[in-house]
Amino acid sequence: MKRFHIHLSVDNLAESVAFYNRLFAQEPSLIKDDYAKWVLDDPRISFVISTSEQTLGLNHFGVQADTEEELSILKQQSEAAMGYSMDTANAETCCYSLSKKYWVNDPSGIPWEHYTSLSSVKTFNQPDNTSTACCTPSTPSKPDLKTHEKSHNCC
Repeated sequence: MKRFHIHLSVDNLAESVAFYNRLFAQEPSLIKDDYAKWVLDDPRISFVISTSEQTLGLNHFGVQADTEEELSILKQQSEAAMGYSMDTANAETCCYSLSKKYWVNDPSGIPWEHYTSLSSVKTFNQPDNTSTACCTPSTPSKPDLKTHEKSHNCC
């Protein structure tokens, strides 16, 4: 089963953690000096806040797939929405996770991440192995573009 993902950029992590702990009535499942993540079952959401971006507010939306089969379906839906084929997902380090993922931008440029997590990593956006670091890349939103390049702007 898939889980909706929201990542917000905040200016004060401690204040935001205290607020969301009360709002969700639970503690984060992962907390670091610059990052906190709540994995909620009702509603089924992966909710992340971080202080990694200068621009506050929405960082990106996403859908977390439990399996690579679900990720494949999300890829097909992304390709249909964008109008072009996407490369195969590689393992990438983003935030504190090694994941296979795809990125798409909606027509307004809002990034959407479709991913399945493989393992955790110790340092924000730093691979523990040979994976490449990547978060919130810019991808084309126009269906006439046949290829896309990711910029390495990170979570």
